[in-house]
Amino acid sequence: MDDRKLRILKAVVEEYVVTGEPVGSKTIAALPDIHVSAATIRNDMAFLEQLGLLEQPHTSAGRIPTFQGYRVYIERCMGGKGLSEEERARLDGMFAGDQPLTEELLIQSATTALAEITNCAAVAVNAMPQFSVISKVEVIPTGKRLYVILLITSAGNIKNKACRLEFDLNDEQLQFFTQFLTEHLHGVSVEDLSPQMFEQLVAAMGAYMTTLSPLVQGLYELSRDMMRQELTVNGAKNLLTCQDLNTVDIVEFMEHQDVIVPLLNDTFSGIHVMFSEDGEQGGHFVIGNSSMIVGRWKKDGRDAGRLGIIGPMRLDYAKIIPYLEYFTEKISDLISEKEDDNHE
Repeated sequence: MDDRKLRILKAVVEEYVVTGEPVGSKTIAALPDIHVSAATIRNDMAFLEQLGLLEQPHTSAGRIPTFQGYRVYIERCMGGKGLSEEERARLDGMFAGDQPLTEELLIQSATTALAEITNCAAVAVNAMPQFSVISKVEVIPTGKRLYVILLITSAGNIKNKACRLEFDLNDEQLQFFTQFLTEHLHGVSVEDLSPQMFEQLVAAMGAYMTTLSPLVQGLYELSRDMMRQELTVNGAKNLLTCQDLNTVDIVEFMEHQDVIVPLLNDTFSGIHVMFSEDGEQGGHFVIGNSSMIVGRWKKDGRDAGRLGIIGPMRLDYAKIIPYLEYFTEKISDLISEKEDDNHE
């Protein structure tokens, strides 16, 4: 794979992205930055086909990229287009609104904007709370026989739940319960909050078991909520207008959107591109001939979630990836600003 072959691969991918038609050697030879004959280009394209980077849909046709070809293009050939100040200002405007942006509204705004800009489906999911431990559990009386359980983790996750009891708790019962939870749950990993652990907690309360077990049940439900990943999908209908994708596959994805959560969880640092035909992932990805580009946003320097775009393999990656990078950075910045405001 010398520089000339990489330039030819780059030219084939970018021409195919624009036209959707197989690319021939004469088309490549006419490009200003390709300074070799059509015969040389044909030989190089045949070599790229042998490597599995190009394929010929018909005997007399030109070549189109394979998913391996797109991957090599992204990793070795693609130049970053970046975003202009005007584009950044336009994107910033998509986050503006009359009501203050909660984290949920922020993610909703980001996926809506990404779907609109890219004409693809935009997806987001919060990160699994790995390595997070319980830092505080509190029970707050809020009305007659009504109590709110507050659960806070070391990662800054906060969940609360209202529980109605059959009778009011006295100060002694409240003090016992708060101290009991602190002793048994403070510093415990969120991932270790199993049904068995909560059963043991109820049994350990002795004489308080009957009175306080509804609050323990509420705490268990809170822990399940904290472990649950919330998937947001916007613009899935955009995929129906894409001729490169199978309508039946898209409908199946729209009915079973959660199948992509494990794929989103498997992405690591930076921008990650995966293809439906890519190894074992093809068995889990519902839409054939598609790609998913995924980035991560952070909260307090920790991994907080994934933001992605689902579209056909024939995407303008050099244009779309900078959008995704900007949105993940913007979400991270806005969440950090919100956290700073809450601490002041």
